[in-house]
Amino acid sequence: MSPVHSFSPPSSRVRRRPVSKSALSLFPECPVVGPSSGCGNLAPVSGPSSAAACLPPVDCPPPVSVLAGSQIRANDRARSVAVDPQQHPAHAGLVGIARLAASSSVAETKRTSSERPEYFLLPVKSILNRCDSVRVPFDWTLNPYRGCEFACKYCYARYTHEYMEIDGSEFERKIFVKKDASAVLAWDVSHKYSFTSPGPEGPQAEHIAIGTATDPYQPAESEYGVTRSCLEELAKREGLSISIITKSNQVVRDIDVLKRIAERSDLSVNITITTLRARLARLLEPRAPRPDLRLAALKQLREAGISAGVSASPLIPGITDGEGALESVAAAAKEFGAQWFFSGVLFLMPASARQFIPFVREKFPKLAKQYEEWYSRSGYAPEEYRKKASERVARIREKYGFGSRPWEGMRRKAASAQMPLAWNPVVAGAPAGIRSCAAG
Repeated sequence: MSPVHSFSPPSSRVRRRPVSKSALSLFPECPVVGPSSGCGNLAPVSGPSSAAACLPPVDCPPPVSVLAGSQIRANDRARSVAVDPQQHPAHAGLVGIARLAASSSVAETKRTSSERPEYFLLPVKSILNRCDSVRVPFDWTLNPYRGCEFACKYCYARYTHEYMEIDGSEFERKIFVKKDASAVLAWDVSHKYSFTSPGPEGPQAEHIAIGTATDPYQPAESEYGVTRSCLEELAKREGLSISIITKSNQVVRDIDVLKRIAERSDLSVNITITTLRARLARLLEPRAPRPDLRLAALKQLREAGISAGVSASPLIPGITDGEGALESVAAAAKEFGAQWFFSGVLFLMPASARQFIPFVREKFPKLAKQYEEWYSRSGYAPEEYRKKASERVARIREKYGFGSRPWEGMRRKAASAQMPLAWNPVVAGAPAGIRSCAAG
């Protein structure tokens, strides 16, 4: 029997392990990528940084005030490996997802490369995670894995490893495979999901966003198939509202099940393409498929009748926002059949800033000072820059005739009383219910 999947029919009772308690750009184009490359000085931008930014894309957290430097937890307890707390009494105090992670067993893998990450089997009590933020247009998130091997330098989701008391730098090196995910999902949909959530035009199905904190088609998927198993479960249902976001062309493997879902529910797929320059993409997103492969996947999805569009998020100041750069991504997206296009400016949570700012110092040294000034007290670029970026995206969408994302305009219902998992909202600097939206 697979150590990842349960082959018993889903039922209302799922066994779980017990858990303890106005130029086009304000920045010059960077022509060369590398340690010696220079991008010139960033144009100064004034104005306070606030949470009044435009609605973030589905792979970004909701706008909250987060300090990128001064409020980083000084006493983070970071584990180097998953351990059994019975054999290591020092971890006996761990609770919730941190305790589950610490007791996770090693997942078997056929990969032999010394560069492969460590895989662990994570027992979960739920896989649908309620998102109570009114700033995002979805009700639930579904992440088949914790951690992501693509190792994107800017990845905002690194903070999700801190729920497990693991440092964010381990996000791409310690991947947790959610065990029996499809059986747990069957229970979640039957008991937690609502088909009649209040909406602007009357009752509507709640929206499930897949891949908000980990790419559902990272390399682990080809071996463990958790995403596929979840999609197979969703294909049995009718009247759902679902979106997927990924950087991987592996999504085309599941066109058969995606078509079955689309016949009975609302389904959309978002392909993330931050740049068309393969060399730059490899630097920013080291292990993600090349941009041309993602475009080819987009075309296959559209030819199969699957609704699909492109996310150019994040827009990275001074690096991917050069004159014509965002426009070229949009033009390619249109050529390959994208129905919509969106982009949001880089947002750096503390765990991400600790990785990204040193990366900028090394690879784009002339940008380092401005990044440190912009992101030292807030996770956001200045409001003026974000406003200009939003206006730029609006012009692009109008030029190429892109429609709205299928889930735009959805309104959230009242916040639930679900407790967050092992996150200190006082130290983190934001309401726990908001910060946990993408972490499930």
